[in-house]
Amino acid sequence: MTKCVFCNLLAGKLPSSVVYEDDAVCALLDIQPVNPGHTLVIPKTHFESLCEVPPDVLSRLIAAAQRVVEGFNNTDLACEGANLFLADGEAAGQEVPHVHLHVFPRVVGDGFGLRFGAGYKDLPTRETLDRVAASLRAAIAKG
Repeated sequence: MTKCVFCNLLAGKLPSSVVYEDDAVCALLDIQPVNPGHTLVIPKTHFESLCEVPPDVLSRLIAAAQRVVEGFNNTDLACEGANLFLADGEAAGQEVPHVHLHVFPRVVGDGFGLRFGAGYKDLPTRETLDRVAASLRAAIAKG
């Protein structure tokens, strides 16, 4: 058996509660949900990093997430909004090395939120922004 928990879930070697599936992706309920309905959308092919995912598969992840959010809105789940969250790499909080998109329903006062670092309110200068943008443009152009 592979060590990847998501590959094992997709292979049926571990139990899961599937909410949507097609030939490229599977959406299943998270076993440690932020809120009821918290869903993971997972490519059926094992990719560890977002940069490895082909654009057509990535678009299928987003399309499946959209369907899940539509589902939130058409059930009795408490849902006033939704968040999509994808952690790419350990430093970003990725705990399972298989790309996965979290989709969770939100309600005001549910206690979930993002925490910003101490320097978040210190706005960069336009020159700094332009320098970073130029660096990124050059890196993107290289492919």
